[in-house]
Amino acid sequence: MDDKNILSGQFWGELRVFLAVAKAGSFNRAADMLGMSHPTVSRQVKRLQDLMGSQLVVPTKHGVIFTEKGELLAQSVCKLDQQLFALSSGIKSKTGEIKGVVRISITDALSSIFLAPSLEAFSREHPKIQVHLKTPYNITNLKENQTDMMVGFKSADSGELAFQPLGYLHFIPIVSKTYIRNYGLPTQENIAQHRFIQSEFYSARTGLWDSWLDLCDRGTIAHFCDHAFAYGMLVKSGLGIGLLASYTVLEPSSVPLNLDARISVPMFLIAVRQRLDSRPVRLVFDWLSSILGPANPWFGKKIDLHARPSAYDIGFRSLFNIDE
Repeated sequence: MDDKNILSGQFWGELRVFLAVAKAGSFNRAADMLGMSHPTVSRQVKRLQDLMGSQLVVPTKHGVIFTEKGELLAQSVCKLDQQLFALSSGIKSKTGEIKGVVRISITDALSSIFLAPSLEAFSREHPKIQVHLKTPYNITNLKENQTDMMVGFKSADSGELAFQPLGYLHFIPIVSKTYIRNYGLPTQENIAQHRFIQSEFYSARTGLWDSWLDLCDRGTIAHFCDHAFAYGMLVKSGLGIGLLASYTVLEPSSVPLNLDARISVPMFLIAVRQRLDSRPVRLVFDWLSSILGPANPWFGKKIDLHARPSAYDIGFRSLFNIDE
């Protein structure tokens, strides 16, 4: 602090614009994000390149391509941006009301069925905390999602990230009553006569999905679908047998099948460790841990399809207009 020089002050503004270009992938989209004109963004990036004496981006018809030095700078500035955001949020939460925006990457089904009905109670207790729910771009990589935390399905040792084990997401073969009326009840004995809805999400031969893939190999693939909601609707429409999360048995038309293909996937809550120093982020982190943890009967270590529906089912029942 005794040094009167601000070493990076000459291009702080340019770095902010450069980060927007890195996140948006083009000058035009970055200009929209920042509320600037395209020429202004272009001039700011050119000035940054001149100040640093190195080319950072290569404009193309479809956006920008980053040079090796540009990619390195983008990663460093992004990390600095996260640190400054964590610092400012932490100061706000310590000096006054606990408030701030907390960004969460979570699948559409989990957010709709379990988070949405629980968010009202959380908001009553912490009215100044805004939760931003985002569909994850990558369910195994938090950094690609550019959020504070993510409900994912893979843990790894990392100094920058904190991993909290949650419960288990259980997948079982599900068929609709419409399908049974049209094609009969699928069993181990007649499975070769039946149709399946497949997804690339289940197609990797890693060992986890092998029992499902073996079933599909014995029958016929009717359709492929990689969109989670549409996948469920294809099954509900009677187009084939699908591999769905166990809580979908609450849907009145769903029939779980005993086909020896029950798959349990451990869930993890993953957060940027430094962001957990922010009080709002920590509160949301703990809230998610309680909702999606093993205390929730849908996420226990073993599947129990006969468990009495709990308060966590409210969202699902509301979504599908299911009576008690």
